[in-house]
Amino acid sequence: MDVQTQRLGGHDFTVRSWGNPDLPMILMLHGFPEYGGAWSGMATRLSDRFYCVAPDQRGYGASHAPDEVNAYATSRLVADMAALIADRGPVIVMGHDWGASVAYGLAMFRPDLVSHLIIANGVHPVPFQRAMAAGGAQSEASQYINFLRSPGSEETLAANDFAKLLKLFSAKMDLSWLVGDRLEAYKAIWRQSGLRGMINWYRASPLVVADPGAPVPMPDLPLDRLHVRCPHLLIWAEGDTALLPVSTDGLEAFAPELTRAQVTGADHWVLHQKPDEVAHIMRDWLGLS
Repeated sequence: MDVQTQRLGGHDFTVRSWGNPDLPMILMLHGFPEYGGAWSGMATRLSDRFYCVAPDQRGYGASHAPDEVNAYATSRLVADMAALIADRGPVIVMGHDWGASVAYGLAMFRPDLVSHLIIANGVHPVPFQRAMAAGGAQSEASQYINFLRSPGSEETLAANDFAKLLKLFSAKMDLSWLVGDRLEAYKAIWRQSGLRGMINWYRASPLVVADPGAPVPMPDLPLDRLHVRCPHLLIWAEGDTALLPVSTDGLEAFAPELTRAQVTGADHWVLHQKPDEVAHIMRDWLGLS
């Protein structure tokens, strides 16, 4: 693994890479509360055929981490990553959790930079917003977003060596992979940046979370601009309790070249729980198995 600091849009970002730069590139985008190093298990399984690149996104580690909430608007997050791949595109883009939002943003707004889109337990904004506005199971599962958006949530989650942060993201899911040296590496990243920038991703998002049983009108979205034109693979672990299957209903209307692949015996943390299976699915879809 190689670790470098790269200047993107006038700001410094930490970027990890695996494999030969002459190989086809996969841009790997992490979610909350992870960082670029979270892709190590996947990258080592793919770097024989791909140049795997995983940045610490805005707000994480030593990467650019402004305090202002509006600095984390999706357009800015997408612009960071567009700057990273501008000289390489089009490339394969893969995202998980919040990283999926940036990956979708690249595919929708910078299609010239994306050859293939791969999402692992992440959501397109339209089906996800529909599910969260409905007041049903996804609305209930997403109530933690309201807590994260509340003032001071970063201090609450960081207290006692990040005890509540770890509790939040192990609730109803298997976090047994995050132990020992791996856990210490995560905590080092959290200490380096603090949690404010990471949580500002939630605060800056325009997504609306309905109260359970109290649906709200669907926000007005620019539907005609939210289409994925490239081949798209959605890898979904069925045990996810934060993102439910309903949050992907109707995705085909926005991604006509969609392929769905289901992983059993895993949850939101599928990339750590089933890396061999995910790598096999990717290779098969990309015609390399």
